[in-house]
Amino acid sequence: MTDALKRLSDEGVAIWLDDLSRKRITSGNLAELIDQQHVVGVTTNPTIFQKAISGGDGYDLQVSDLAARKVTVEEAIRMITTADVRDAADILRPVFDATDGQDGRVSIEVDPRLAHNTKATVAEAKQLAWLVDRPNTLIKIPATQGGLPAITEVIGLGISVNVTLIFSLERYRLVMDAYLSGLEKAKERGLDLSKIHSVASFFVSRVDTEIDRRIDEMGTDEAKALRGKAGVANARLAYQAYEEVFSSDRWNALENAGANKQRPLWASTGVKDPAYKDTMYVEELVAPNTVNTMPEATLEATDDHGEIRGDAITGTYAGARADLDALEKIGISYDEVVQVLEDEGVEKFETSWNDLLKSTQAELERLAPSEG
Repeated sequence: MTDALKRLSDEGVAIWLDDLSRKRITSGNLAELIDQQHVVGVTTNPTIFQKAISGGDGYDLQVSDLAARKVTVEEAIRMITTADVRDAADILRPVFDATDGQDGRVSIEVDPRLAHNTKATVAEAKQLAWLVDRPNTLIKIPATQGGLPAITEVIGLGISVNVTLIFSLERYRLVMDAYLSGLEKAKERGLDLSKIHSVASFFVSRVDTEIDRRIDEMGTDEAKALRGKAGVANARLAYQAYEEVFSSDRWNALENAGANKQRPLWASTGVKDPAYKDTMYVEELVAPNTVNTMPEATLEATDDHGEIRGDAITGTYAGARADLDALEKIGISYDEVVQVLEDEGVEKFETSWNDLLKSTQAELERLAPSEG
């Protein structure tokens, strides 16, 4: 035990767990992580729920009831996932109250098949907020072109949002703009801005995975010297953009009306390349007012041997920009990489959603009562 998680928390990094299952809720494990490992939030996605539902008998009772009612598989998934999110939100409610709504949050994602459909995404976000019915929920909306206006509309309705699948600096600036536009709408409607919260999930390890693959194909020493640098550099420049936007006159006017900053959230922080330290995306991305959502393995690794050396981002922007520029110079296109990652990100979540549909359908059939 290094107490690295406490130091991380003391540096202004909110530690969220990137996982949820009914077993984690009912066994007391989630409560234990909150109590002992400084976890103050939970994020979910279709992959996490697919693994949870197909990985044990914890859902049998509810699925059996749903099968008896002959509900559709889509309705079954919504009933199952919102039940988990509601229960997790109740466990995290004391954290929510203690942090005045900033943490103690549980995220649930809109159906990823709606990622490019603005109206459907807004409708789904409203439905999820209604179904979960807890003030400490965040509705996850992807930062696609179709998602951006949905973010503005949903924030404008007073619903707190976790913007997901952000890979590029340009798109991140559009996400912050969408958030501010939503707050302005909410203000016009007379809503209490202090009750609206948001995080912007900026993906890290996937950037290195894609760029390192291209570097390895090149095979030159010049290229190899840049392995493992892009993900951290990209995230650090995102924090620079965050500092700029949330010190602007436009922001100051909203802050004076009670608004909360949209915190950067470092997502995809599990290290996929064994050549790198398994806590790299935690240690290198420490900065005030950020969130790091970790898979359990990363949380445990940080607890065991993490080295938290204070703010690792402020003042690193010139070096981060130089790293990304060096990649362009050897022929790796940043714009192309981030577009590939966004397309793949939506596709992966759609695939997981379809897997979730299949495994839930199989469970409904397995537990369906015999006729008669």
